[in-house]
Amino acid sequence: QVQLVESGGGLVQPGGSLRLSCASSGSIFSFSVMGWYRQVPGKQRELVAVIARGGSTNYADCVKGRFTISRDNTKNTMYLQMNSLRPEDTAVYCCNGRTVIGVYWGRGTQVTVSP
Repeated sequence: QVQLVESGGGLVQPGGSLRLSCASSGSIFSFSVMGWYRQVPGKQRELVAVIARGGSTNYADCVKGRFTISRDNTKNTMYLQMNSLRPEDTAVYCCNGRTVIGVYWGRGTQVTVSP
């Protein structure tokens, strides 16, 4: 079964930047759509951004203009570039991908935005 592993999280000051990576054990060409979600304890998982195989994207209103989602098929990796980070962006960020067979999730990577 396909595995997804996130990396790139960490501690950053407000206004700073991070780039998250989501590496797949298989070809991401098989994913018709991939996305990034985030979750804070006690709250529902929130959609951050999605990207289709053709390159079309969609973002949550609160991250528009600050975050950019992308896919690199040669590296079997999806990315989330996060700029102008705010304390409210603090969360565990998880990636997923959808195939004909099903939906796959990574374990997540912690992003903390704090002075």
